[in-house]
This record gives sequence, structure tokens and C-alpha cells, in this order.
Amino acid sequence: MNLNEFLDHLNRGLSVTGGSEAHLFMHKLSQEALQITAELNNTYHTPEEIRALMSQLTGKSVDETFAMFPPFYTDCGKNITIGKNVFINSGCKFQDQGGITIGDGALIGHNVVLATLNHDPAPEKRGTMHPAPIMIGENVWIGSNATILPGVTIGDGAIIAAGAVVTKNVLANTIVGGVPAKLIKEIDRPKEEK
Repeated sequence: MNLNEFLDHLNRGLSVTGGSEAHLFMHKLSQEALQITAELNNTYHTPEEIRALMSQLTGKSVDETFAMFPPFYTDCGKNITIGKNVFINSGCKFQDQGGITIGDGALIGHNVVLATLNHDPAPEKRGTMHPAPIMIGENVWIGSNATILPGVTIGDGAIIAAGAVVTKNVLANTIVGGVPAKLIKEIDRPKEEK
């Protein structure tokens, strides 16, 4: 199995059975991600060096407008897509095997967890993992210590309150919070001048 085959398998939503070829490839990728994140997290790096390491980690060129305060953790990295003018604060943990897409202008607070894998609920199949993507729209703000679960889409302009656990899709231009996250209110939009 190669990287493209592995990502195709996950992006089609196919399960990963413990001990399978896909699982073994996932473990290989995790070792590479651990090596890159160890380099990223254990000494000072300039913003340019951080972008270079994130480009290496994701396997995609990270835009020059991207900024991040390490430490940052992931056990894959290769299924993360980052837009322009994105900021990721320190302590974030991305489990990206199922796919994480971050839209332009997104702000991600301290210690945010983005998890794209679920284990099978049946005890005899607990080692089987089920991927589902997380899609973060443009100009989204995710507050500190929030957790976004597999399969969630966050609409453009939404705000996720600090500490929220987001289990369902979030509409554009809304604020959600709580455990599980619920609608708090819609965001007031400025009236256009006439």
C-alpha cells in the first residue's frame, strides 16, 4: 500500500481493521509524524521553519500566511489541508486519518482536539476504526479546549465556544457551546450601508 492508496481508502470512508494492510501503513505514517512533530515541538523555530515543517508533515505546501504556535501533535498529518490566513494556537491535537480541511481565515485556539476516527462499538471488533472527515469553513473561530468529533462540518463564520464538544454539524454564522455543543445564538451581521 502506498500513501495515495491509503488516503483513498480513508477518504472513501472505508474502515481500517486492526492488523490489516491499511492499519500497518497507518502505523508507519504515525512514526513519520511523531518524528516530524518531535522536531517541531522541541526547539524554537522561526515562522518560516514552522511552515516548512508543516508542509513536510502534511505533504502539501502550506501557504505563507499560515501561522502556528507549537507544540502541535498529530499521528498522521498527511490528510490535513490548510487554507490561507489560518492560525493554530499551541497544544492542538489533530487525528487526521479521516481528513481535516481548514478553510481560509480559521482561528483555532489552545488545546483544540480534532478527531476523525471512531473505534467500532462492538467489543469483539474494537480494533476496527471508522474514518469520517472534519470540515472547518472559512473564518471559523474554535475556542480553547474544544473537541470536534468525526464527520462534523462547521459552517463559515461560526464560533465554537471554549470547552465545547461538537458532535453534529454547525450552521454558518452561529455560536455553539456546551457538552454536547448546542446552538447559543446566531451571529449578528452588520447591515450593509446604503
